[in-house]
This record gives sequence, structure tokens and C-alpha cells, in this order.
Amino acid sequence: ENPAQITFESFGLKKEILEGIREAGFKVPSPIQEQVIPLILKGKDVIAQSHTGTGKTAAFGLPVMNNMKKDAGIELLVVTPTRELAAQISDEIYRLGKFAGIRTGTILGGHSYSRQLQILKTGVQVLAATPGRLLDMLKSGKIQIHEPFTVVLDEADEMLDMGFLDDIMEIFTFLPDNRQTMLFSR
Repeated sequence: ENPAQITFESFGLKKEILEGIREAGFKVPSPIQEQVIPLILKGKDVIAQSHTGTGKTAAFGLPVMNNMKKDAGIELLVVTPTRELAAQISDEIYRLGKFAGIRTGTILGGHSYSRQLQILKTGVQVLAATPGRLLDMLKSGKIQIHEPFTVVLDEADEMLDMGFLDDIMEIFTFLPDNRQTMLFSR
């Protein structure tokens, strides 16, 4: 074995986060994780491109969860073009962060508004959302976002291709200026 091999432990992640990684069966970081986790841990903004299935969700989720205060409501907002992807991201982050007590929720069009609001009221640190429903809830004041705060646009290229630029720009007007911003595409 190569002694210079980068491991999840070598990033200095908290033991609760490492426990989630172990249970998920991850052995060594993928190239995208190796490149972006150290930057995200330092609070840097990131633009990254990586194919589907390379571990992008863990690449941004692990370091953000590691840095969470867990006392200020939503600390990570992931905006994504499709309901399926939002649900996948929420599930993956829940799975990786469950030993750290990370709670996740989703805000999606085509699903019960009241049920989504109920989930928000129980308190979540991570929210995965599609642009339209998220914007509705931000405009109506049903979602409050505090600092410290991280926003990820996942499949940012696809959201732009699908015509979500205006919604994304408006969503940013509701977000704290003091934030970490990441764009991921494939």
C-alpha cells in the first residue's frame, strides 16, 4: 500500500462523520473528493466538474457537515434541477451524517406543501430543493436561512440549460452575503 495514500481520516474529519463514511462503505476518497474536501473544510468557494457516480454529494456534504454548528437552522442548501436528484442528495447526506445528528429535508414541487413545511418546523440543517418550490417558500417567508451558511448548486449546468437562471439569481437575494458557495456540474 502506498504510504502517501489519502484517506478520509487524513482530512481531519470528526469521528461521527468518519463513522458515517465507514458505514456507507467508502474506503478511500474519489478524485473529486480528494480535490475539493480540503478546500471546502477551509471555507473556500468551489466550482467543480465530475461525472455522475463519482461521489460529488459526499465531496461537498462531508466537509460541510463536519463544519456545522447545528444550532442555527439550515446550514446547507443544495439546489438541484430535479426532484429525483434532490431526494437522492437528501438521503445520501442523511446516511453520511446520521451519527453526527444531521437532519435533512427536501423542498420539491409536486409534493405536499404542508408536509414539507412540517419537516422544516422539526428543524433541519440540510435542505435539498428544486428552484421553483424553494423560491416560493423563500418569497413567502416560510424558510429562514441564517449564518454560517453554505449553498451548493448541483448540476448547475443543467439548471441553466433548463432555464432556471432567473430563479437561481432571485434565490441568491434571500441568502446571507456571508456564505460559502459551490457549483458542481457533470
